[in-house]
Amino acid sequence: VPKIKAALLLHYAGQDERINAGIPTFEEALKKAGTRYQIYIYEGAQHAFNNDTAPTRYNEAVAKLAWGRTIGFLTTELK
Repeated sequence: VPKIKAALLLHYAGQDERINAGIPTFEEALKKAGTRYQIYIYEGAQHAFNNDTAPTRYNEAVAKLAWGRTIGFLTTELK
């Protein structure tokens, strides 16, 4: 984390317990390093919620929300 210089946009599925277990430690390291970041946790969404080839996990509403946030983030950060 100390070597990260770019701002980060982090999207997490609310129902992804294994991955989400690491969020507090990662977030603490980001703060300690002074890394700019935005984090979103989508409650009710499963791992791979943005993968439209996995119909049991795909969540169109959440995927669209995350994509919109990604476009907004990139628009701001790449100016």
